[in-house]
Amino acid sequence: MTEISADEQRKELDLLADCGSCFGLCCVALPFAASADFAVDKAAGKPCVNLREDFRCGIHASLRERGFPGCTVFDCFGAGQKVSQVVFGGTDWRQAPHTARQMFDVFPIMRQLHELLWYLTEALSLPAAKPVHAALRRELEAIDRLTRADAESLLAADAPGLRADVNTLLLQTSELVRADVPGPKKNHRGADLIGAKLRGADLRGANLRGALLIAADLRRADLRSADVIGADLRGADLGGADLTGSVFLTQTQLNSAKGDGATRLPESFSRPEHWA
Repeated sequence: MTEISADEQRKELDLLADCGSCFGLCCVALPFAASADFAVDKAAGKPCVNLREDFRCGIHASLRERGFPGCTVFDCFGAGQKVSQVVFGGTDWRQAPHTARQMFDVFPIMRQLHELLWYLTEALSLPAAKPVHAALRRELEAIDRLTRADAESLLAADAPGLRADVNTLLLQTSELVRADVPGPKKNHRGADLIGAKLRGADLRGANLRGALLIAADLRRADLRSADVIGADLRGADLGGADLTGSVFLTQTQLNSAKGDGATRLPESFSRPEHWA
């Protein structure tokens, strides 16, 4: 694969969600429980009450106001259209009810694979990770081939094993990138930092993988080159924070947090509409 930007690779691999080409799979296949994120309970395989006949959301423009903020922070990384249009050839589960169960079972597997592809494309775009680029590319190509397989092959895939293999390479990528940050770096991997007072904290090059930062005060914190893969930023205040160069940051994480006009983001990210 030629050396192209992460954004270009993601377009080439169809990792950008296209709801118009999906059969509403995230609104049917996945379960959710009544909570601050969802107004009602919904079982896996049961269509959401807001799903229309054309597979679009009937309250998309007012999800937060209607009690469904959890929907606004979900990203399938393009898995929905891949399952709908490639694996099942454009035949939806309403037209062919006998495919519904298999389609709904394939979707979360595909979503995991597309998420791995998303992180691999970022790692391949980082110059500091050049020592592992060849291995990253091999994983990307193998997983991409799998995403284009039939439903039976996808259901038989060892997704946890693939995730473990990719995670090893992403860890190496993280270490290479963060090594360029001078001085000691904080290690908060998997830490419980719920509601933590981190206003103005120097977190450059920090390891925040899987950290629980729910409702944390990160106003004006310096998160440049910090590894935030899997960090839970729900309700975290990123007002004035600097996230330029943050490693493995996703739009979903930003959408779940709070921020303002002074929050500095990497170029490829959008400022969430609900931010001040």
